[in-house]
Amino acid sequence: LPKSTTEQHRKSHCCVPLCSASAKFNGILSFHAFPTHSDLRRQWLVNIRRDHFTITSHTRVCCRHFASDQLIEPTTLDGRRRLIKGAVPTLFEWNGYKVEPPRRSVWERTERRPELVPPDDQEEHSLTRDHDYCSVPEPSALDISASAAEDLSEDVETLRKEIQELRVQREFGLQRWDIKILEMTLNHQKGT
Repeated sequence: LPKSTTEQHRKSHCCVPLCSASAKFNGILSFHAFPTHSDLRRQWLVNIRRDHFTITSHTRVCCRHFASDQLIEPTTLDGRRRLIKGAVPTLFEWNGYKVEPPRRSVWERTERRPELVPPDDQEEHSLTRDHDYCSVPEPSALDISASAAEDLSEDVETLRKEIQELRVQREFGLQRWDIKILEMTLNHQKGT
């Protein structure tokens, strides 16, 4: 049975000397077959410094050796990276090109507090032989935050009620004041 192209692709590795890129361990890299045009093929061989090298249908050069302007990125998620017409590998270890070390993951870059290690004396006392099934776990930061949010919500509601009461008092006070002024004006007009 013929092997699938994905199975063959997984076996791809770069033929450039000093390059250890392999599709088996890196699914992000793309691997490109040698061109069929003889002059371009010869240029590839000269550039990768493989003079007496037998090229087969499985011989590949990884995308690390091509400048980014020579690569056509895929337009879909399952698309393949391709080379522009006339692309030639030019980036090699012997001409100063270095593959940057992989970026550390978020977990590796995050600073963490050192774990507190109790002294040996305390460690012996803190160890128990039996599990205490009745113990209550300490509240987590999320529980504490939720409790604080509930308290703040209650405070906000209390303040809203106080504001409403003050508005009513103010309006009632102004109405009473308006009524007194109106009564005084009417009494004054009656007296004149």
